[in-house]
Amino acid sequence: MHAIIRAMARSRKGSASKPSRRAPRNVSSARFDKLAAGLAEVGRSFYQRGWVLGTSGNFSALVSDKPLRLAITSTGLDKGALDQKQFLEIDDQARVVRGDGKPSAETALHLAIARTRRAGAVLHTHSLWSTVLSDALAAAGAVTIEGFEMLKGLDGVHTHQHREILPIFENSQDIAELAAQVQARLENGAAMHGFLLRRHGLYTWGRDLAEAKRHVEILEFLLEALGRSKSGV
Repeated sequence: MHAIIRAMARSRKGSASKPSRRAPRNVSSARFDKLAAGLAEVGRSFYQRGWVLGTSGNFSALVSDKPLRLAITSTGLDKGALDQKQFLEIDDQARVVRGDGKPSAETALHLAIARTRRAGAVLHTHSLWSTVLSDALAAAGAVTIEGFEMLKGLDGVHTHQHREILPIFENSQDIAELAAQVQARLENGAAMHGFLLRRHGLYTWGRDLAEAKRHVEILEFLLEALGRSKSGV
């Protein structure tokens, strides 16, 4: 009996001296929950502004970089009723490691941006003006925006004379190939704040969710301003 008691005491002492293996999981869970709640709120606000109608758009945020983990929207959701419980956590191979459901069909694009830009959040909208301009200016290969004061809302931009270039990629259902094209361009476009998919929508990102949200607001404003000026509306 004394031997058993001594063994139990040694076991408790050893356990107390070792860090809990559950702590990182708990920290990760809390971070995931916070990010999911923030993304859901952003999604609902974008729906109200007409940028993600129907089931369009998808959003993600970085849970951890080593290993790479993203909180991301499930596919086919009404963004006007988006709830934090509808988010999934995925690994760098787009495998679901937390939550129930299927991740967005465009998950590979989120991963490509997270890898190349070290983005804390990636937001994708389907607004009217991003759709129209990405088609109207497809032959030019990009939408170029300059001279607007609102450009100064983009990270690192300090003058209205800045020229913002949003590359246009042909839309494709081959997401793996599209993601490879996007990643190659991102690796060689240091000043980029976003890009467009033709007849589809806008992708942008930020160091955190707040910055990514601001970039959406700035770029959507600029796309509408440019579109209205070109159409005389």
